[in-house]
Amino acid sequence: MKILVCIKQVPDMESKFTLQERWYDTHDLAWRLNEYDEYAIEQAVAVKEQLGDSDLTVLSIGPARVKEAMKKALAMGCDRGLHIEDNEVEQRDPQQIAALIAAHARDNHYDLIFCGMQSQDRASAQVGVITAEKLGFPCVTTIVDFHLQDGSITVKRELEGGLKARVSLSPPALFTCQLGLNTPRYPTLPNIMKAKKKEMITVPAAEISQEAAVQETMDIYFPEKKGGGLILEGDAGELADRLLRILKEQTTVMG
Repeated sequence: MKILVCIKQVPDMESKFTLQERWYDTHDLAWRLNEYDEYAIEQAVAVKEQLGDSDLTVLSIGPARVKEAMKKALAMGCDRGLHIEDNEVEQRDPQQIAALIAAHARDNHYDLIFCGMQSQDRASAQVGVITAEKLGFPCVTTIVDFHLQDGSITVKRELEGGLKARVSLSPPALFTCQLGLNTPRYPTLPNIMKAKKKEMITVPAAEISQEAAVQETMDIYFPEKKGGGLILEGDAGELADRLLRILKEQTTVMG
């Protein structure tokens, strides 16, 4: 079985961000593997280990620095890496990113594709779904449980309000992975050393797809600061009276 896991390198969310044109300034930031993608890697490696005869590729799109995130995926158990080099990846919309992934996947006939539910910076949660659509694959999003047996896959996906849905399907298929699916393994030193010897291919994005964007980011800005809250203390009856008075005098709720 051929497996593909798609990952993204994102800035550490504790970094100090400054805005530049219609995106954040990418200089002087600390970078890390997108958290949701760690669950995708772990699930892909677990399937590979379960089947024993599978081939697992990790794919990432971006400048040369994304190879650092890919090295972690290789150390976790992926067999090889495909780096789609794109120094302006932040300007691509989800449709273009999905087109790059789908073009590679279509030529390589993958049975299973795993992605994170969303990236921590853009958070569109669209890339995996659009990729599946382009490939004609069934897609199950936000999975929190995965079971493969006798060529059939059963997953649980997270819904609104704490509900979960059980879905059964057969490969080929694409899954986006949510927190709670598994516990990502920590790369051991021997596996980190082995990862250095694994194949890492770099291909320019323009050689894979030149699909045009279908949406444009018009502006990016920090949320506006809101006024401070009011904490009321004292007896419950007294608090109720004070709350009603505030609502009448300072809002239109009781108008």
